[in-house]
Amino acid sequence: MTRIRPAATIAFVLLACGLAWIVALPMWFDRGLANPLSTALISVMMFTPALAVVIVMLLMRPVPKGEQLRFLGIWPLRPAKRVVWMMVLGLFAPMLLAALSVVVAALCGWVTLDLVHFSGFAEQLEASLPAGVPAPPVLIVILSQLALIPFAAATINAALAFGEELGWRGFLVPALRQYGTWPTLLISGVIWGLWHAPVILLGYNFGRTDLTGVLLMTAGCVAWGVLLGWLRLRSASLWPAVFAHGAMNAGGGMIVWFHAGGTSIDPALAGILGAAGWITCAIVVVVLVLTGQFRRQPELDGSVGRMLSAPRHEVGSQ
Repeated sequence: MTRIRPAATIAFVLLACGLAWIVALPMWFDRGLANPLSTALISVMMFTPALAVVIVMLLMRPVPKGEQLRFLGIWPLRPAKRVVWMMVLGLFAPMLLAALSVVVAALCGWVTLDLVHFSGFAEQLEASLPAGVPAPPVLIVILSQLALIPFAAATINAALAFGEELGWRGFLVPALRQYGTWPTLLISGVIWGLWHAPVILLGYNFGRTDLTGVLLMTAGCVAWGVLLGWLRLRSASLWPAVFAHGAMNAGGGMIVWFHAGGTSIDPALAGILGAAGWITCAIVVVVLVLTGQFRRQPELDGSVGRMLSAPRHEVGSQ
């Protein structure tokens, strides 16, 4: 197992979080999420974990020269069949989990569904159009958006998700792996959630501008982070987690299609990062545990110095 010095891991976390706050500062100084640059700033913020990785790799050299891409799970894509199938799983499974979270939310009484007229989404669609412009058939809009989810997840969303995943599942998960699978998955999930604090405290995702919003986001990131981390460990590649993260972001608003008109949705309960999402992820995690999937953590190939099962040595300790 390649071991990363704690100093390099701590430096990465501090850099990623500090850079995120720096990028978000214009929103804090001027109108919060209503800042006209907020969308661009949030997109830039998604690349701060990747920038932190680059800085740590260049200045602290925690991974031997020539091993960086392999350690981060970027290259090589071997064995290709396993990596490709895990990428496909990452691309489509979050859509199914988002749909399952809608079912969970309905069963728990956290959302009222209208699966016939889709009245809630129809109201939002009409409100978004200029006065006098007729709304297209709501079912056609839903089906077209559903068909676009995999395309968006594999393109623009994956490009943005790469900025985060290079840090969280690319560097942090293998850096923490020496402490065990479950500490790795839980700690990396907590850090991922806390990293969102600069925008969560402005009301992003949950509409809460206090600590409860950060705690909700952290819980959601732990739940989903276990699954994204499993994709990373099970495939020994970064790319399945990148596509899964992109699919999460693309399909996260699916519940909006199905809620009844005149009702509201509390993302703390019914969203994929809220309680319904936690329950959904927990069900999947239990299935993976019972089938022994967390014990299967292969190497990319048989060469020395692998992330998971090569002989232990300290990297960068000289």
